[in-house]
Amino acid sequence: MKAALLRGPGELVVEDVPDPRIEEPTDAVVRVLAAGICGTDLRGYAGLPGPVTGPRCGHEFVGVVEDVGADVTLRPGTTVVAPFVFADGTCLECEHGVPSSCRAGGMFGVAGDGGQAEAVRVPFADATLVPAAVDENDERLSALLALCDVMATGRHAARMTRIAPGASVAVIGDGAVGLCSVLAARQAGAEQVLLLGRHEDRVRIGRGFGATEVVSARGAEAVEAVRAATDGAGVDVVVDCVGEAGSLTTAIGIVRDGGALSPVGGLHAGLDLMACFLRNLTVAGGLAPARTYLPGLVEDVLAGRLDPSPVFDLSVPLGDIAKGYEAMRDRTATKTLVRIR
Repeated sequence: MKAALLRGPGELVVEDVPDPRIEEPTDAVVRVLAAGICGTDLRGYAGLPGPVTGPRCGHEFVGVVEDVGADVTLRPGTTVVAPFVFADGTCLECEHGVPSSCRAGGMFGVAGDGGQAEAVRVPFADATLVPAAVDENDERLSALLALCDVMATGRHAARMTRIAPGASVAVIGDGAVGLCSVLAARQAGAEQVLLLGRHEDRVRIGRGFGATEVVSARGAEAVEAVRAATDGAGVDVVVDCVGEAGSLTTAIGIVRDGGALSPVGGLHAGLDLMACFLRNLTVAGGLAPARTYLPGLVEDVLAGRLDPSPVFDLSVPLGDIAKGYEAMRDRTATKTLVRIR
């Protein structure tokens, strides 16, 4: 079968690899219909620190179950959505709702097969995969694909910071995680949602997702703009979808005392814990336990209550996946959907 392989920084190829097969009775083999390219993949592509080092790539995919181990209850022919981390569903962490910390688990493309391929072996299939009652030609597949990581992360930020009706929220970053965080905040009832971003195409998606205001400034100017928009108080919740030193400084500057910070876009710099202590700030975020949120998210998509599919503004076939990486690197695409079939 064909799979995307990262040979080195900027060197992404599609080559033949062995077909996946059942190795444990809890395994399933999933034929991939569509996969996503994530910001984490881009860090690996750029040679930056992070979990993605190659050769296998991709941790966002939807597909159809083709084969199952003896202990799996999912049936072949079922369309499924995969969280970006597989998990056994039985360890203490899984039982407490954080399968992203599963002791036996791992991220697709880092520990095992990558999702940017024609098929994937999925460990702990019953505990990992979530069925979706659609066929492989359903137009909602792109919305379901967005749930694997970025939309689950947005919902995680909203739940962890307890965004309530009437709340004010600022989202730092206009990438796919930031845009889905805007959508999640509005779904949670936030009345004022400020999107800190400056890319016109992405801002347009953010407004469609419910952003009430856009702040295109950075640094001190961004802090001043958000403070001005909140009568000097700052917002109740800041979702930082960047995680760099500058964004974290901005986050501290725009949150009100007693408010909450949710770093969910990957933490690539240190947070000012003294400021959090002195100002009674809550820090609640982290690596999203996507599997915990997926059943509800899938239900919302199928019921027509949720559509995060606009984050995919570029679609490429697997053979042209390098173009999808390049477009995201060059910021000419927000997020790329990779068509496998």
